[in-house]
Amino acid sequence: MRLFRKCTRIFIILCLFAVSVTTPILLLSSHRLRHLGSDGSKEFVGDLSIIKQRLEVRALNAVQQEEGRSVKEPILDVYRDGDQSSAVSLDSIDKNDSVGKPENASLSGNDVTTHAPKKESQQSLPEQKVATTREKEKSRPEEVQRGQNVQSHPRRALDEKVKEVKDQLIRAKAFLNFVPPGSSSNFVKEIKLRIKDLERAVGEATKDSDLSRRAIQKMKAMDSTLLKASKLFPECSAMVKKLRAMTYNAEEQLRSQKNQASFLVNLAGRTTPKGLHCLSMRLTTEYFSLPPEEQELPDQHKFQDPDLYHFAVFSDNVLACSAVVNSTVSTARVPEKIVFHIVTDSLNLPAMTMWFLSNPPGKVTIQIQSIDKFDWLSNKYILQKQESLDPRYTSPLNHLRFYLPDIFPSLNKIVLLDHDVVVKRDLTGLWRINMKGKVNGAVETCLEGEPTFRRMDMFINFTDPLVAKRFDVKSCTWAFGMNIFDLQEWRKRNLTALYHKYLELGSDRPLMKAGTLPIGWMTFYKHTRAIDRRWHVLGLGYESGVRLNEIEQAAVIHYDGVMKPWLEIGLQKFKPYWKKHVWYEHPYLQQCNIHE
Repeated sequence: MRLFRKCTRIFIILCLFAVSVTTPILLLSSHRLRHLGSDGSKEFVGDLSIIKQRLEVRALNAVQQEEGRSVKEPILDVYRDGDQSSAVSLDSIDKNDSVGKPENASLSGNDVTTHAPKKESQQSLPEQKVATTREKEKSRPEEVQRGQNVQSHPRRALDEKVKEVKDQLIRAKAFLNFVPPGSSSNFVKEIKLRIKDLERAVGEATKDSDLSRRAIQKMKAMDSTLLKASKLFPECSAMVKKLRAMTYNAEEQLRSQKNQASFLVNLAGRTTPKGLHCLSMRLTTEYFSLPPEEQELPDQHKFQDPDLYHFAVFSDNVLACSAVVNSTVSTARVPEKIVFHIVTDSLNLPAMTMWFLSNPPGKVTIQIQSIDKFDWLSNKYILQKQESLDPRYTSPLNHLRFYLPDIFPSLNKIVLLDHDVVVKRDLTGLWRINMKGKVNGAVETCLEGEPTFRRMDMFINFTDPLVAKRFDVKSCTWAFGMNIFDLQEWRKRNLTALYHKYLELGSDRPLMKAGTLPIGWMTFYKHTRAIDRRWHVLGLGYESGVRLNEIEQAAVIHYDGVMKPWLEIGLQKFKPYWKKHVWYEHPYLQQCNIHE
């Protein structure tokens, strides 16, 4: 009996001890299970309560550290739904996928507040965006809604899912930035895996039809992960602040990349390629190896014959001049009556002469002169007063067009061609145009909506009283590059003196931008005759959107802009029109690595 009582006491003591030990453990486990949420996911096996306590302190610190290091928060809240002031949009990212794209996100200004969690509810983030949009549409007038729906419906049908994918990636990366650095919790692993899988599944899709079934499945998985993340980080203000900082950083990167790209393109446009420099040096060497009697071009008696068709080209580019002459010859009905007057500088005179000596362009007569041999020009030339960093605008060859009557005193009419044009039809019909007493015949560029549209106030300062008094801002503009000049009328009106007058005034105050176009508009104001637009089509030297049917009907196509056809940055879709007039099989071009 005593032994039984003793064993009973020991058993009771052990039971009480076991209860006292296991009760706190059970209470702690139930407390943690409640914090895991209704999903009861086995993936969140880490100590989430500790992570959550730390994140409440570190989340905003991470934002502040990032802001102080690389990003700034904009002063104004420009990220409301429907706001168009953001410089970064989904459309711009689609078009410039490799320019200005940040490493961690591609952002849209419309995705910030509409996708940030505003309430601790079970409603998903895309559903909140739809609800917000519907409430705003209800508050608008019925007519505005109808017009907006008609315009936006086709676009939504094409890229709604693609936009949703980009939005999911933005929010996932924003949530990931809230996690303390170095954290390796299951939540971090899961969201990184979801981002990687979704980016692989989507690839470079730009419309919904490009998305595979696997991509749709990954979108659903990401949506589930984002729902969990929104419960982990319910603070709306912190999310908005983080997204604002990320968006502002992306905008700054985009602006910087655009400025850099623009600078590099303009630098490439002003730089002479090594191949062209090599060609010029080889031709110069070959020219000086000739005896003096063989250095002269034939048919010099035609240079001053007013009954022939005279063309002028002012350039230091041998290959470009060759393309202009070859294209003109290939379309000419009477090439034996065509005379080309090429004016260059003394440095390129031997190379230019040697090229046409060794490659005579059929029956066309060629005259090549150096600008340095015009002694009368030193007394009139005042181009040094035009200040510009771009040598194309201050080049003497570029401004030599205002001295045509002095250069060709025995001629009555002449056609001026820029060296970046290609002739596609016979141009002798220009001499039959009735100029109606005007000096300059040119194609107008004042039609709004056209690719080459220009206004007077784009290049001329109409805030100056002198300009506002003498010129009409609404007057039609015209193009240089292919112009027919009546030199007799020019001499009667003494327009070269007028050119000097405006050039002098422009040196004292900012009347115009540098270059020949604005001062040409002023010099030939009310002295220009508009000719048929098919004579001259512009816009092939930049992304102008010029239509192919216009190019096919044109007499002259003009590569105006920095993307010249002989440069690597030239537009590939327009290069074939120029390449067909270049002899790439020439030994010198092969030796200088000038290829198609």
